[in-house]
Amino acid sequence: MEISIEMIRELRGQCGAGIMECRNALLEVDGDMEKALQILKEKGLLKAEKKAKRATAQGLIEAYIHTGGRIGAMVEVNCETDFVARTDEFKELAHNLAMQVAALAPQFITKEEIPKRADVEPQAACLLLQPYIRDPGKIVRDVIVETIAKVGENIKVRRFARFELGS
Repeated sequence: MEISIEMIRELRGQCGAGIMECRNALLEVDGDMEKALQILKEKGLLKAEKKAKRATAQGLIEAYIHTGGRIGAMVEVNCETDFVARTDEFKELAHNLAMQVAALAPQFITKEEIPKRADVEPQAACLLLQPYIRDPGKIVRDVIVETIAKVGENIKVRRFARFELGS
């Protein structure tokens, strides 16, 4: 089957993978867009797992103040290099994570941080397990993994704080 440039462009727009990765995935599944997208997501997960042990000493701190100024959040998101920290993808991720913290008030980053005797629901209390506010079909961890696949570096949420007037 012949793979058109439009098909590659459409797939790339959905997942952010490279041109050749998109083309090869489409060739592998005879042009089936859904199957190609699934293949690229799986490859993205593998890339993220390989990068998980890398040190993340660069990054940025993003602040978000909700309309009306009654709720705000700050989040520190780290990556491997300052070059990636300055990319639009990374900045957008940090901003969206700050909005996530302001909106859903997580208490922990991961499930492992929850004290053993704590009576909390991990999906609600852990930032990485919460449904993503911009796409409830995904969890926050999936969004971070997608960004790792796009930028090619490990990304970690180091810490966050949420502020609410009167609480």
